[in-house]
Amino acid sequence: MTNSYKELIKQRDALEQAISAARAQELSEAIRKARELVAEFGLTVQDVFPSGRGASKSAGKSTSGAKVAPKYRDSATGQTWTGRGKAPKWIDGQDRAKYLIG
Repeated sequence: MTNSYKELIKQRDALEQAISAARAQELSEAIRKARELVAEFGLTVQDVFPSGRGASKSAGKSTSGAKVAPKYRDSATGQTWTGRGKAPKWIDGQDRAKYLIG
């Protein structure tokens, strides 16, 4: 037996309401448990949510956006390049040894 379009819409709306109610109930329980753990262990916001760039990344992995010292310098213009990513035009196709810093 197939349901009509209107019946399916009613079922969807009822299901969405049931999903919303279940989420609200489970969210309330999760918050209660989290507050209980924070109180039990005396956790601070910094303990739970460490600040700083890349704080949520795994230890040992480099963070994107981290500053890298330049490896090459164009003596004519003073422009530098770290050696990462696409090579700038002033060094592209050149012998990079003559542009090495230090």
